[in-house]
Amino acid sequence: MTAAAEQLKIAQPALGVQIRQLEAELGISLLVRHSRGVTPTAAGKMLHERAARIMSDVETLGRELRALGSERDDHVVLGVPPTLMLLLGPNLLIDARADMPGVHLSLVEERSVVLLEALERGQINIAFAWNVQERSGVERTALLEEDLLLVTAPAEAGGSGPISLAEALTHDLAIAGERGVIRNIVQSEARRLSLPLKLAFEVHSVSAMKALIARNGAATIMPYSLAPRELSAGELTGRKIDRPTLTRTLYAVRPARGPAFSHEVDIQRFLAGVVEKALAAMGPHARALR
Repeated sequence: MTAAAEQLKIAQPALGVQIRQLEAELGISLLVRHSRGVTPTAAGKMLHERAARIMSDVETLGRELRALGSERDDHVVLGVPPTLMLLLGPNLLIDARADMPGVHLSLVEERSVVLLEALERGQINIAFAWNVQERSGVERTALLEEDLLLVTAPAEAGGSGPISLAEALTHDLAIAGERGVIRNIVQSEARRLSLPLKLAFEVHSVSAMKALIARNGAATIMPYSLAPRELSAGELTGRKIDRPTLTRTLYAVRPARGPAFSHEVDIQRFLAGVVEKALAAMGPHARALR
């Protein structure tokens, strides 16, 4: 209570009175008071979550309304993971020019973890990123879910249908480093199911990983979107992992208090179009979440 009063710049007794008045108005306790301070009740937690959401919506609405009154051009720095560049490539910039004539778009291609760090430093305005955990000061919207596949050379596939994670993990795997989204998914599930994990190669380059697998040197677990050409051409074989199903989720992420854009409606329409095109390119291996 002391820290909260200092942050709000009011006296602690006055803060206590306001909370008790709110509890009386709502007819329910919001805090449990004890010798070590206070702990929120279930109602208190719900009130905090809803209030934070409402305040965020109010701030977003204010930005959008202020932007409507401005005719200036916007400069948007958009972060994209390698997946989207593989699937859509230069069409991102071509579509941006056609769909957002009042917006100058700059693209930054990086891994999701790097994009999130750049977003928090204010170096990019919006990012597409995989498996974004809830974090302070950031708004995230889940867009699509993509299956993970066991990818091998055709001679090593051992079939064409779905495969269990236990069977997939019997292969010598080539996976990216410890901060990689896919490696974290695989390691977490293997640990949860008490399954052994054979990491034969740590490879940070997707192209090097695909070349290694094509030479029968290893297998990997990856989404279709990281090897669309090789999988569709039969140079590599992918089998869906379905026991349990492994997926990753793409989010649109932006600062909770980012700049107001004059062409916010056009920007949102462009981002939605990017997701639609990505889903079409991923085919049956992905599903929309909105």
